[in-house]
Amino acid sequence: MSEFIAGKSLRKLLKGVKVDRPAATLPQTTAHALFTVVGGRVAITQIVGEVTTIIETQANNTKLTATPDTGTAVDLCTVLSITADEVGCLYGITGLNTDAMIGINAGALPAQVRDVIVNAGTIDLDCAASNTGAVKWTLFYIPIDDGAYVEAA
Repeated sequence: MSEFIAGKSLRKLLKGVKVDRPAATLPQTTAHALFTVVGGRVAITQIVGEVTTIIETQANNTKLTATPDTGTAVDLCTVLSITADEVGCLYGITGLNTDAMIGINAGALPAQVRDVIVNAGTIDLDCAASNTGAVKWTLFYIPIDDGAYVEAA
C-alpha cells in the first residue's frame, strides 16, 4: 500500500491556506486592495501574481503594501518597473521588505524565502503610473490569531 497525500492537502500542509483573486486591471496611479486580512494576524507564506493581459510599455514602478486597519502602511517590497511585462510573467516577493518585487517573464518564480506577518487590514497593489494590463493573484497564509483569515478584496 502506498502512502499518498493529495496535491491540495500537501500544498495546504506546506504553504497554508490558499486564496485566489481573479484577474483585474492594474490600479491607475494609486493603490488598490488585492486581499483583506480579517480578525487578526496572519503569516503570508507566498504571494504570486501572473500577468493575464500584457502590461503597457511605459514605466510603472509597482509594489505590494500591507495597510493595517489601525496604524501605518508598510511596504512588503520595494518597487519593480513592470513596463511591457508579457502574459504569463510571474510576480512575487522574497519576504524581506527591502528587496524589490520580483518579476520573471513566464518561466519560473523563486519561492518566497521568508514569511511576512501582517495585521488585519489589506494587502495592496500600488502602481505609480496608469498602465493597461491585468494580473491575477494567489496568496498562501497561516493564521496566527485564532479566527484570522484572508479573503480576496
